[in-house]
Amino acid sequence: MTEISAAVVKDLREKTGAGMMECKKALTDAGGDFEKAIDILRQKGLASAAKKSARSASQGLIGSYIHMDKIGVMIEINCETDFVARTDDFQGLVKDVAMHIAAANPAYLSREDVTQDVIAREKEIYKVQVSGKPAQVVDKIVEGKLEKFYTDTCLLDQIFVKDPDGKKKIKDLVTEKVAKLGENIVIRRFARFQLGETQPSEPKSC
Repeated sequence: MTEISAAVVKDLREKTGAGMMECKKALTDAGGDFEKAIDILRQKGLASAAKKSARSASQGLIGSYIHMDKIGVMIEINCETDFVARTDDFQGLVKDVAMHIAAANPAYLSREDVTQDVIAREKEIYKVQVSGKPAQVVDKIVEGKLEKFYTDTCLLDQIFVKDPDGKKKIKDLVTEKVAKLGENIVIRRFARFQLGETQPSEPKSC
């Protein structure tokens, strides 16, 4: 049996915000693999978030962020109660996501918002790029490129710009707050403005 040191458990707790016992169990289940233990805790967080996702989220905040007087973002993030909306954790989430939008410039809130016309056009472009390869290979490459398209353009699928490891997506960031605060949290809509644009981007809604 793998020996799990208290220091490693403490590191995992600080990184994930999960309880000491949950962290120790995750490390034990992962055979001492730190990154795998994080995945296990995230999976538990996802399960917890799934149970809360059906609950109404009509409170929250409308936040804003201005970068160098040239880029502006407005965002609405909802939770279940005004009590949670006033917490530092929730307000920090609103600020972080607004800053991320300013930097990453997503075109959509989620992949479900991408129209079928856009998806079909992207697939056609990808197929031309890999023409000449066997059909089964083409299909796999096209799906991989489409997944990259979602990661590049959809807010919830984008990698959080402040994540030093370059692994955490915005939807993972939200899930962590759901697990920590115990309420359903929903990014409802956002709008990004850039100085000199002929027309500001329309609000992207869920």
